[in-house]
Amino acid sequence: MELLAPAGSPEGLRAAVMNGADAVYFALKDFGARRSAKNFTAAEAREAVEFCHLRGVKAYVTMNTLVFDRELDDFYAQARELNSAGVDAVLVQDLGALKMLHECFPDMELHASTQMSITNAEGAKLAASLGCTRAVAARELSRDELRRLTAESPIETEVFIHGAYCFCYSGQCCFSAVIGGRSGNRGCCAQPCRLAYGFGDRADEYPLSLKDMSLAGHLAELREMGVKSLKIEGRLKRPEYAAITTRIYANALKEGREPTREELETLAAVFSRDGFTDGYFIGKKNSPAMLGRRSEEKKTNDRIFAEARRSYAEGAREPQRVGVKFAMLVRENSPSLLAVEDEDGHGLYIEGARAERARNRALSPAEVTTQLYKTGGTPYRCDFARAKIAPGLTMPLSEINAMRRTVLEKLSEKRLEIPARRVFEQPRVPVRRRETAFPAVSVDAHSILQVSDRMLSDPPEWIYMPLEMLVREPERTKEFLSAAKVAAKLPRVAHPSEMDEISDMLGRVSELGVRTVLAGNIGYIDFARSRGFEVRGDYGLNITNSLSLETLAALGLSSVTASFELTAAQIRGLSSPLPLEIIAYGRLPLMITERRLGVNGSSAKTLVDRTGARFPFERVEGGRSEIFNSQKLWLADKLGELAPLGLETIRLMFTTENPREAENVLSAYRGSGTAPAQFTRGLYFRGVE
Repeated sequence: MELLAPAGSPEGLRAAVMNGADAVYFALKDFGARRSAKNFTAAEAREAVEFCHLRGVKAYVTMNTLVFDRELDDFYAQARELNSAGVDAVLVQDLGALKMLHECFPDMELHASTQMSITNAEGAKLAASLGCTRAVAARELSRDELRRLTAESPIETEVFIHGAYCFCYSGQCCFSAVIGGRSGNRGCCAQPCRLAYGFGDRADEYPLSLKDMSLAGHLAELREMGVKSLKIEGRLKRPEYAAITTRIYANALKEGREPTREELETLAAVFSRDGFTDGYFIGKKNSPAMLGRRSEEKKTNDRIFAEARRSYAEGAREPQRVGVKFAMLVRENSPSLLAVEDEDGHGLYIEGARAERARNRALSPAEVTTQLYKTGGTPYRCDFARAKIAPGLTMPLSEINAMRRTVLEKLSEKRLEIPARRVFEQPRVPVRRRETAFPAVSVDAHSILQVSDRMLSDPPEWIYMPLEMLVREPERTKEFLSAAKVAAKLPRVAHPSEMDEISDMLGRVSELGVRTVLAGNIGYIDFARSRGFEVRGDYGLNITNSLSLETLAALGLSSVTASFELTAAQIRGLSSPLPLEIIAYGRLPLMITERRLGVNGSSAKTLVDRTGARFPFERVEGGRSEIFNSQKLWLADKLGELAPLGLETIRLMFTTENPREAENVLSAYRGSGTAPAQFTRGLYFRGVE
C-alpha cells in the first residue's frame, strides 16, 4: 500500500521523501488545485522527478483544475514537459484535459482527481474508459461504501487518510467563485466554509468548518479492502508538516501497526482543528464532533519542528530506501568485476583493478562483502552481497570501496534514464458555428408544486424534476409528459449503497414514459444509457472547454449544461458538437454536503453570514444538504445578449419559489415580468480567477 505525501514546494517534497513517502504529489504554477502554494517551475519539477526516482519514490503532478479554451495550448505544453521529465502520473479533473492527455501522451499514467467527484464504482469505470488507471475516492464515503467501490472498480483506488476536509464534495463547490470570483475548481478557493455563520440572525457559529480528518486506526482495514494508495492532504502547509505526518504514517505502515497515542498527539500539535475526526468513514456523518476550527495559531512544540527540519536539511542522513545486491569476482591476471542489481531490475557491472598475488594474507570473501555492505550516505541499502575470489590473491580495500562507489553512481544514472514515451500533436477542435436562434426555456423545479397547472397551460420546452419526486407522483408525472419534455434529474451525489435504488426508480419512471435523465456526475452516464435513457449533461460535470464537449459527445450525451463559471464570451466561443444550455435564472448552487445542516428541533433553512447575507439550504436525497446563493440570478433583461451565444436552452432554476413566483419568472423570461428587488448577474459578465 502506497503512502502518498503532499509537496507544496521543493523543500516540502524533500521533507516528504526523506521521511518515508512512497510517492509525492505536487503541481506547477498553473493548473493545480492549490495555486496559492509555492509550487514548482518546470525546471524544479524535472529536478523533483530525478530526486524521487533515484530514491524509488514516484512523482505525481496535479493538473486538476478546470481549463478554459484559451488555456488548452499552455496545458498541452506543460503536460508535454512533464511527460518528457518522466513523471509517474498526472491527476486530472477536467474531461477535456483528460481527453488531451490520454490521446497525446498514452504512456503517461492518468489518475482521476478527487475533483471528479467519484463516489461509486460507476464513476471509476467511466474514468477508466477515459484512460485513468486510478481514481481518488470521495472523502465522504463510509468504510462499507469504500469497500464496495474498491471491490467493484476496474482501476486502483486512492483514499485520503489525513488532512483538511472540504465541507462540500470536491469538484462541486462554487461558494468561493460565486460570492468572490475565486474559483475552487480553478485552484483559488478562498475557503468561505471556515468563516462564521448562523441559523438565525447572528453569524456566531462555524457550522461549515470540519475538523481535519485522520484515519489513523483504520490503516489495516484499508489495506484489507484493497486500497492502493493512502494520501495525506497538505500542500498549503509548511514542509515540517509534510515531514512529520509522512514519518508517522510511514513508520506505522512499515511496522504493520496503527499510529500510537503519542504519535497522534504529535500530529495534533503540528496542525489540527480542535483535533481530528473519522466521522464519514465510521458512518457518523452528522455528529457534532466532526466540527472544529483553528481559532488561533497554536504554539507548536519547537523541538518537534526543529527535529523535522533536521530530517530533510542539506547534509541530513540519507534514508537507504532502494535495495541492491552485489556480486564481485576477483580473478588472476584479469580485471576484477563488480555487478549490482536494484530491486527494480536495473543492473550493470564495471571492471576494476587487477588483483595481485598475496605476499602475506590473501583477500577473503568476507572482507569483500563487508566493504560492499557499506552503502551509507547513498539511497541504497545492500540486501545481499557475495564475492568469489581466486586463491592467493589480494587487492586494497580502498579499491573495493572505489568500485562500490563507482558502480552505484552508474546505477543512479541508469535509474534516472527515462524510457521513450510516445507523443502526439495536440488535438484541434473543429470550428463549429452554432445557430443563434432564440433558445427554448427549461424549468428545473425542486418541488412538484412549482410546476403548476397554469404553467402547464403554456409549458416550457423541458421540465426537469428530481427522480424521487417523479416516482412519488406518477399521475402528476403523466400530466407533465402530456405538456412538455420531461427529464428525471438524478441526485448530484450517489454512494454505492444508493445506486440500486436509483436503478429501481429509473425503471419505474421509464414505465411512466420518462426516457431522459439530467446527469451531473460522470458515474451516471453509462449507468443511465445502459438502461435506455437519453442523457442530458448537468452543470455538475463542470464543462468549461470545447474538448470536454467533444468527450461528452463521444460518450453519447444529447446536450450539455455549460459551467456557470464561464463568461458569456467564453460560452459564445465554445465549439460544441452538442446543444448547449445555461442556467439563466435562480439561486445558484454553492455547496452540496454529506452532512445534514440545521439546528436540532429547528425549522431554520437559512444560513446567515457576517454581512447579513442569507443563504437558503435544502435537504436532498441521501440526507444531504444543498446550499444556494443568497441572491437570485436574473437575466430576463439580458435575453438579447444571450441570443448570440448559440444556446439550445436557457434554464430557470426554482428552489425557494412558490408556484405563483415560478409562474411570474417564466412569464418574465417570455417578455413580461419584473425583476426581483435584489439579484445578481452571476459570473457571466465578470468571470472567475
